[in-house]
Amino acid sequence: MGVPAAPVATDAVRTAARAQAAALGRPEFDAIYVNHPIQDQTREEIEARADAAIEEIVRRLTGANQTQSDMQ
Repeated sequence: MGVPAAPVATDAVRTAARAQAAALGRPEFDAIYVNHPIQDQTREEIEARADAAIEEIVRRLTGANQTQSDMQ
């Protein structure tokens, strides 16, 4: 459906993000969540969080697990 997207947010906003997606008629549209907080993390800690999320981000953006009928 449409353009691939991979929203990334901290788990502190998980409930609000899911509620907003449902209110907009897209309850299946979920973000990729990383641990909160991030502002006080070192560069290495942020990179570790990014490394943990990157495969899911790429999968969503490329549709790696979708069949041809899913993409129509």
